[in-house]
Amino acid sequence: MSNSEPRILHPDDAGYSAGDGAQKTGPVRATASRAREAIRRRPGVDRAYRTGVKVIGGTTVGLGIVLMPLPGPGTLIALGGLAILGTESEKAKQLNHQGVALAKRAAAAAAAAKARRDARKGTPQA
Repeated sequence: MSNSEPRILHPDDAGYSAGDGAQKTGPVRATASRAREAIRRRPGVDRAYRTGVKVIGGTTVGLGIVLMPLPGPGTLIALGGLAILGTESEKAKQLNHQGVALAKRAAAAAAAAKARRDARKGTPQA
């Protein structure tokens, strides 16, 4: 693998779940936090902001659900929509965490099933 290719972590790789408990800080988050506080001080702007977040997040979740039966990233799009909704709704944030945990378990189960198939065929794992 060359240096220009992205490194993709797999469920059995060390550090796969290291980001789960990572502290989320930095200049972008600080700026976003200040902007949200400024928005929340003005009730009309706050209402419009929250409505916009709900419309965009709900639309993204809906699009992801529609795309799930098709080949492609439908589930990831739906989880992304839940993440958007989770910025303003604690329930959506909890659903997103549950969905991500379920996706990680499914990926681990798929990797284990592939390893079992490869072992039965006698082919080395990649």
